[in-house]
Amino acid sequence: MLGLARWSRDDQPVGDSAEDVELMRLLDAPYTATPFDGIRRMTAWLRRRGSVVNHQRVRRLWRTMGLAAIYPTPRLSQPAEGHTISPDLLRGVTGDRINQVWSADLTYIRLPSGFVSLVAVLDWCSRDVLAWAVSITLDVQLCLEALEQALDRGRPEIVNTDQGAQFTTEAFTARLQKGGVQISMDGRGRALDHVCGERLWRRVKYEEVYLRDDKTVWDARHGLARYCAFYNGERLHHALASRTPAEVYGG
Repeated sequence: MLGLARWSRDDQPVGDSAEDVELMRLLDAPYTATPFDGIRRMTAWLRRRGSVVNHQRVRRLWRTMGLAAIYPTPRLSQPAEGHTISPDLLRGVTGDRINQVWSADLTYIRLPSGFVSLVAVLDWCSRDVLAWAVSITLDVQLCLEALEQALDRGRPEIVNTDQGAQFTTEAFTARLQKGGVQISMDGRGRALDHVCGERLWRRVKYEEVYLRDDKTVWDARHGLARYCAFYNGERLHHALASRTPAEVYGG
């Protein structure tokens, strides 16, 4: 109503206990480096560094951060009761055409006093980050904000997400259906459907977040805006024949 963007009023990240925040900060970097490691290995890693934790606590923190190991495993991203689950449409799909497959994915960005949520919409073929949004809250409005921005740039055949509550809401799925977009959600044994998203998060964290270690939500947003402009417009990708995502998507 005031014409303000969501991020402009986001002053403080979502609060957790100081001990949990520190544990999540410790977990964030090794997960980014070795996303194939599971709960038990991460628990052992923390214990070797003096943290008193068990598997249940690490699993809870992973769920809070929206993490899951990249191999077939029981799902950590669960839909809310009554939400619609769509079938997995990616079997046999290579995503080798512009706007054939988009993926929407979530991650957490660490700050000294907690974490903020980051959502991005990515074109599989070009690796172009079509849209992104940051907020101290993790809800469907954050995901819709990024989706609307992406739909201003193109229309995909398929949008793939995990089965998290933000993506299974009627508001999110209805918006895709209204645009004539097929909805795909990761099925059992399909942990690799989100490899493109995980690669993006790894680059964002190693090439931006960990280097700058922003102190405020405002700093994080401006740093991410700067990085996404670099990633799309300047960063050459070997898989794209040493072209940039913007060249391939726009080309």
